[in-house]
Amino acid sequence: MAPQWKLGVGYEFEERPDGLRGLEAAYGLKFAGSPRTMDLGLLYRAIAQRQVDIIAGNSTDGPIRALGLTILADDRHYFPPYDAVPLFREETYRRWPKMRAAVAELAGKISAEEMQAMNQAVDGQHRDPAEVVREFRAKKGL
Repeated sequence: MAPQWKLGVGYEFEERPDGLRGLEAAYGLKFAGSPRTMDLGLLYRAIAQRQVDIIAGNSTDGPIRALGLTILADDRHYFPPYDAVPLFREETYRRWPKMRAAVAELAGKISAEEMQAMNQAVDGQHRDPAEVVREFRAKKGL
């Protein structure tokens, strides 16, 4: 399957035991030639310029929607969920005790699509991250 597809991947994904080799085995994939291995920041440029046909990206990457890409379903559940979680030193919570409640209020409120849009606004449109977050919070009533 996929013998004509040219694959683009990041360096880590190609080398990790739970990366490319496992994905190929789980789905019975065989891509055309060796994968084009590159810096993660170049993957979307490569697919936009049709240097590759498929890439291993993250579901919250900003260029997905901007380039009209489709996220393929992992119906064999090869990848575990990679949910983002905030991590703070206990000292931080002691200095700003209201932070715990503020962070907890965000739990489950940011979808992958919303994160894509915010990432695109910051990375693709070069907007100020604080402004993007303020707009998101206002829209969500946070």
